[in-house]
Order: sequence, then structure tokens, then C-alpha cells
Amino acid sequence: MSDISKDQVLEKLRTVRGPDMEGNIVDLGLVSDVFISDSKVYFSITVPAERAKELDPMRAAAERVVKDIPGVTAAMVALTADKKAGTGGAPVSRPQPPQQSAQPSGGHAHAGHAHAGHAHPAPGQQAPRAKIGVPGVEAIIAVASGKGGVGKSTTAVNLALALKANGLRVGILDADIYGPSMPRLLKISGRPQQIENRIIKPMENYGVKVMSMGFLVDEEVAMIWRGPMIQSALMQMLREVAWGDLDVLVVDMPPGTGDAQLTMAQQVPLAGAVIVSTPQDLALIDARKGLNMFNKVEVPVLGIVENMSYFIAPDTGNRYDIFGHGGARREAEKIGVPFLGEVPLTIDIRETSDAGTPVVVSNPEGAAAKVYREIATRAWAELKAKQAAGGRGAPSIVFE
Repeated sequence: MSDISKDQVLEKLRTVRGPDMEGNIVDLGLVSDVFISDSKVYFSITVPAERAKELDPMRAAAERVVKDIPGVTAAMVALTADKKAGTGGAPVSRPQPPQQSAQPSGGHAHAGHAHAGHAHPAPGQQAPRAKIGVPGVEAIIAVASGKGGVGKSTTAVNLALALKANGLRVGILDADIYGPSMPRLLKISGRPQQIENRIIKPMENYGVKVMSMGFLVDEEVAMIWRGPMIQSALMQMLREVAWGDLDVLVVDMPPGTGDAQLTMAQQVPLAGAVIVSTPQDLALIDARKGLNMFNKVEVPVLGIVENMSYFIAPDTGNRYDIFGHGGARREAEKIGVPFLGEVPLTIDIRETSDAGTPVVVSNPEGAAAKVYREIATRAWAELKAKQAAGGRGAPSIVFE
């Protein structure tokens, strides 16, 4: 058992000022129950949803002071929203679920009703351009999130490796050009080899082919990207790479709903999207933005994954819902998209990912790897069901 006490943690957190520099976060009642296990500290801070971005420095300060406590090896702190959130903050408004078009699919948005090149445009509108596919690649799945910090890239890499473990031929495209993480997550270094006609040979590890801007640009180099540059870089990494024959290409999207996401959603024949969220309301509010974006560009959402869903104490085996629980499942039911599964909050997942040995390959028989394989199985089944539903499940693909 750890010698660190909750009182020690709370005493340190009393040095962190609350919103608007009034009082401290403990006496203002913003700190959740503090959980300590194996010298690691977990808690959340409740804030008004609309102020989450501006108050992230407060979260960072809380994490910093706790890490300074002798004996603390790690701290995991999240901002969470609540109807009673904040000090003087307005009540948290909850957006309505996105409006679904009238389709015979139980609420799912299906790209098939606007097949690339076959949709019936409204009067005065041009038919949408055909989305050009990638030769040899059977299906492309986007892994997306409405905000950063929800473990999207870790989920994407473990999902890809789980699809591989389930017997599929898999590639990963790291489309997060602002913060490419696949070189680190998959422990790959060096530069890709260029073969004939400017085509690049993808890097590979754990039996998965990988392409990332991180292979082409040094990690320390700050990149400034404008819209046309983003589009060009993504299309080159997708179409000028010798992917070979793949059952599925998993695309790790940048967080949010900006230029890169729209480029991928509008120009690439995505067979579906997986949305990653965490249980707390802040992440769910942002996840709806991602759902709305895919609905608008008629990419079917294969389902939602709830990451950091619950914590199992390694010393006692007790379960703790540190950041709330079940929010993503309820959101999926409300919106009418499948719920793919819950990934527990474990230091192992983070540490193995940071070390470039994701849990699906480093501990394939462990509980976390089993969760990812089940999520991969459900996502693949959803994709196949949509493709089998009279062609309604995916955009038509046109090869150059």
C-alpha cells in the first residue's frame, strides 16, 4: 500500500486557485474523491462545460502540484462537467442529439444514400464528386474524437492491432499532422524508403503497415499548416504509399472537426468512423460535434468507444468510476449509434503505449487486450453489416 494520504493530496491542491482566481479548488468543492493506488493519484475537477478550454491550465497546475508530493510517481487529472458545475458558472447546456435524416436504418447515417457519383442532387446543385479509393485497400475506418486528451491515438493503435490479432491485414495512417504519435506508439524510427514513381514504402511493426508525418518531420520541428497544405499532405500519405493488399486501413484522425477531418471525410471513401470519448460530459459534448460532422458528409458511424471508462485498483481489485461512467453508452443509445465497448483506465495502457509496446501485443492475454479485440470484432461486424445491407453501408469507390 502507498504511504501517500488523501489529506496530503488535498492539502497540496489547496494551493491551486479556483476559476477567476477565487479561493482554491478544494474548498470550492470542485475536486472529486481522490483515489490513490500504487503511488499514483487519480481525481477530477468539476468546471462549467463552456469554460473547459480556458480552465485547462488550472487542471495542469493541479496535476503538477500533486506530482511534486514525495512518493507520487504519476497523477491523472481530468476536467469534468456537471449540472452543478463551477462557482458562479452558468448551468451546463446540453446540445440536442444531431438530427438524423429519414433513413431505414434505426437512426444510423448511411453513406449509401448518397453514393459517390450516384446521389440525386437537389435542384440547382451539382452531384457530389466520386471519392477515389486506394487500390488494394478494402475498407478505410477513421478513428476520431471531438476533442484532444481522450486517448484517441492509443485507442486507434490498439484497435488496429486488435483487428490484426483477429486475422485481418491492417495498415495505419497517422493523419494527425499537428501531433503525429504513431512512430512513438509503435516504436518505429527512421525514414520511409522511396521506390519508383515517387511512391513511398510504408514503415512496419507488429505486422502492421504504418505511415505518419512523424517519419518525415523531426519531432522537435514546429510545423505551421494551412488548409491546402493539410489536404496535400494527407492525400500524399494516403495515395502515394505502397500499402499493398489490406483488409482495413485505420486512420488516426486529428482531434476536433477542422480542415484535416473534413478533407478525409469529404475526399476519402471512408467505410465508417469510430468515435472515442470519455465518460464525462465535457468529452461527450465534443464527441457530438464529431458525430454531426460524419453525419453531414454521410460517413456511417460504426459506434462509440468509452475510453478511461473505469479504474480497477491493482492492489484490491475494486472498481472505481473516477471520471463518471456510462456517459458514452447513454449518448450512443440516445443518438442511435452502436456502443462498441468500455476501455478501462489503467496505467498499463498508457505506459505500454508510451513505450511503443501497446497492450494488444505486449500482453495479448490480458484484460485490456481482450477489451480491444472485442471492440475490433464489433466494429468490423458493423462495417460488414452496413456493406451487406444492399450497398447502403459504404460509399462507392472509384479507382484511378
